[in-house]
Amino acid sequence: MVARFLPAWWALLLVMTAPAVSGALPASPAPVPASRATLVEAILGDDPDERAERLRELADAEDPMLVPVLTAWRGGSLYLDDSAEPPVPFLLDPQEDEEGRSRGIRVADGAFLLDEDGNPRWFESFELFPVDSDNDVRRLVKTILDLATMSSGTARARADAIRTLGLERNPEYLPRFEARLEIEESAMVRRALREAQAVTRMAGDDSQERLEAVRELGLLRSIGALGLLRDLSNQLETDPDSGDPELRRALRRSIAAIENHMAWGSFFGTAFRGLSLGAVLLIAALGLAITFGLMGVINMAHGEVMMVGAYSAYVMQTVFAGWFGTSGTGFDLYFLAAIPFSFLTAGLVGLALERGVIRFLYRRPLESLLATWGVSLLLQQLFRHVFGAANVQVSSPSWLSGSLVIRDVLLAYNRMFVIAFALSIVLGTYLLLTRTSLGLQIRAVMQNRPMASALGVRTERVNMLTFAFGSGLAGMAGACLSQLGNVGPSLGQSHIVDCFMVVVLGGIGSLVGTVFAALGIGFADQILQPWMGAVMGKITVLTAIILFLQWRPSGLVAIRSRNLEG
Repeated sequence: MVARFLPAWWALLLVMTAPAVSGALPASPAPVPASRATLVEAILGDDPDERAERLRELADAEDPMLVPVLTAWRGGSLYLDDSAEPPVPFLLDPQEDEEGRSRGIRVADGAFLLDEDGNPRWFESFELFPVDSDNDVRRLVKTILDLATMSSGTARARADAIRTLGLERNPEYLPRFEARLEIEESAMVRRALREAQAVTRMAGDDSQERLEAVRELGLLRSIGALGLLRDLSNQLETDPDSGDPELRRALRRSIAAIENHMAWGSFFGTAFRGLSLGAVLLIAALGLAITFGLMGVINMAHGEVMMVGAYSAYVMQTVFAGWFGTSGTGFDLYFLAAIPFSFLTAGLVGLALERGVIRFLYRRPLESLLATWGVSLLLQQLFRHVFGAANVQVSSPSWLSGSLVIRDVLLAYNRMFVIAFALSIVLGTYLLLTRTSLGLQIRAVMQNRPMASALGVRTERVNMLTFAFGSGLAGMAGACLSQLGNVGPSLGQSHIVDCFMVVVLGGIGSLVGTVFAALGIGFADQILQPWMGAVMGKITVLTAIILFLQWRPSGLVAIRSRNLEG
């Protein structure tokens, strides 16, 4: 709540301080509303009842200082100048000098506090004591701020404030809700107003109004009112002689409608998370599917290559934070730079792995498995030494923060981006394999390596470039994972098994099969875990894959080639 009003506060203070900067400091920079005296009385008041009464009088005040002052009071940044009699409440100017001091701005008239020579006084916040406030004052101030926000601010801020006011179930707010509903244009805010009205009326004594309110909440599928509806239903159930039978039926219908709405919302939310997980698995497994299908190498270090991509995103975030700070447009661009950087660094690691280890172990699957497993352990220890054993935090840029809400289902922007990015990677890989000379060579080597070599295809070069490309895809998968969770040295181990399951289930070397397998495993994993737990969910998915492969050993889509058939 405090952060929501700070930009408006700063703009107001800049307007107030403009005359002072020019050298002419007026006694009153702006017309002082009549309610300002009431605000000062509320701040200086000693009697809790009188203070509460003064604060309630401010609910309808049109004073630009009301929101910043109350926000500062609630946040502990409103101060008193005890050198005057009576004490003078004041705020600190956000603009600081070279020593970190700020000027004091009087609440009474918005002018600067002056010293004996008529110059603005400078303060350091740690030397000041905030105005006293208890829980009752903070709660009342929060209500007044919500009332002010109901008619200003963003649509989401207005809706949140209205829902908070509705839960107070104060009938005095009903005229405000009705007046706002007549002029409100946002559908989200209008829904919040209807919920607040119904929740407030449900607490009244009029039986007909309570019945209509219960039905309205059921029609709105109001999740926030579900607890209140259950409480009222339990009260009526404990006393069978009280309450209207029609009200009991309405309560049962509304509760059932909201619970059914929540169940479907949970299902679609889980499915969406499964889709995003499947998208990450798809990006990671695409490279593994191609390299495994091309070279027959079981690369146990593929998960650590994903880790390289995730740490590359962290490094790029650190670089951009040093250049632009930890916020702003410049910092938000770091992730757009992190994606190609992750592809490049992971691709170079894959290239070094292929040239340094794997090219000596072709057609020796057991040795290649053990060698890449040793490489994975080496990379884990290397990153523990460089970045530490603890996880590092990769922040989402502002354009990937937040969620799109559709019928109470939260669709996180970062997960939506991962899904769209995975689709673009699938399309790019398909075009690479079918529309480029490198793709033609890759498919030729996959179909018949000796014949492709006899026709002049440099199979070693194809192996090297394909392995580097697959590793680059894994690096971009790691960058995407950095937006969905923490980044640590064990990140790769958490996903390598799922990647191999995707490759085997989809069909070794099959692009289409990999897509369907990744999405299927992602969906199944996220849907089963809430019901069966994380461990049993993965065991169930693995068991289902084993049974499926018993029936269809070649996977979902079989790739026929002499190389695979031996």
